[in-house]
Amino acid sequence: MDKMKVYLLIGAVLIIIVLAIAIKQWIQGSPSPSSIAPHSIVTNFKGNPQTSRAFTWHTKSHDAATVLQLAPGSGVASFDGKDALTFYGTTSQIRAKDGVLRGVHKVEATDLAAGTRYTYRVGNGEKDGWSQPAEFETEAMGTKEFTFINVTDSQGITDDDFKLWGQTLGRAFETFPDAKFIIHNGDLTEDPEDESAWYSFFRHAEPWLRSSALMPVTGNHDEIDGKAEPFLSHFNLPENGEKSANPGTSYSFDYGPVHFVFLNTESKVKKQAEWLRADLAATNQPWIIVALHQGPYGGKQKKSIVEHWVPLFDEFGVDLVLQGHNHEYSRSYPLKGNQITEEGTGTVYVVTNASGRKLNKKKDDQFYHRVHLQNGKPMFAGIRIQENALAYEAYDIDGERIDGFVLRK
Repeated sequence: MDKMKVYLLIGAVLIIIVLAIAIKQWIQGSPSPSSIAPHSIVTNFKGNPQTSRAFTWHTKSHDAATVLQLAPGSGVASFDGKDALTFYGTTSQIRAKDGVLRGVHKVEATDLAAGTRYTYRVGNGEKDGWSQPAEFETEAMGTKEFTFINVTDSQGITDDDFKLWGQTLGRAFETFPDAKFIIHNGDLTEDPEDESAWYSFFRHAEPWLRSSALMPVTGNHDEIDGKAEPFLSHFNLPENGEKSANPGTSYSFDYGPVHFVFLNTESKVKKQAEWLRADLAATNQPWIIVALHQGPYGGKQKKSIVEHWVPLFDEFGVDLVLQGHNHEYSRSYPLKGNQITEEGTGTVYVVTNASGRKLNKKKDDQFYHRVHLQNGKPMFAGIRIQENALAYEAYDIDGERIDGFVLRK
């Protein structure tokens, strides 16, 4: 074969590879490489939920500016009014395993009014670089009652995987339309470096993630070998956790009468125990809810968590621990000192079944299991906080109520 034929053959192979990548991205919903429009937009709590809101989005343009505009009110059509506010954030870059350099945009709106609905848009500040407007609402002063949604393990690969995740979240908001935010207990995608999966994760949940704050736990598919940058590039989270851990993988915040604590089961477990003790000692909130991924009392136990964190849950009277990882449904009896205790005197541990396609075989029942099942369907839970009661209800994607209980002070 002469050199010309070799060159033509190599060229043809390269063209086929490029076309295959393009087709894969199109099938999986990956954004156009030439697009400067924001995508994967999500809101988080970073500071006080009454007076601030944080935002993150990605773009194919890795050096575009990061601009947020908002105005009080619902359905605002113009951001040129005297009440409109503009915030400028940071732009950084991340290179995913497809080799493409992407822009990561993070900004926080501060000094907002409590209990107020805002319309916002994000972009690069130019005419064609804005997102479509969306809305969010700050926490009201003196909040005593509210509802939030709990999901976990949306973990998937294909666009169809995340279409199911979006359907689960949609059903959750149909069931709990007044929910204020979402807690996700980790393993959001299968591979944190697969940006097409992240794009699908956000695209199919866009109607809810652009309005309701998503507060994620770090799972074993989010931080791998101590590396969490691809996962964290998608969120703008509190950094008040253990200083030696990846910033944003352990944190806490207050909402209404609840102190929420998020822990990272993938690294720095002992160091987080020191931070956890100080954090729990400093709160005077009547309710304490902890969220983590690999739980001490799920279908199986992570022994380091039982050893280092559970004694602190017992000591400081943690009410509820939300867990993930096991891809089945699990609820414990009230537990204290690694034993079943009386109602109202221990901590209840739950695993809401996976919110995506990956459902595991039910594991063996353990002494701590009060409810333990695999119904074979994605699930979610709604948790209603009142001054003296916490009501938990778990449903499947078809809207069937699977479990529920009430904790009382």
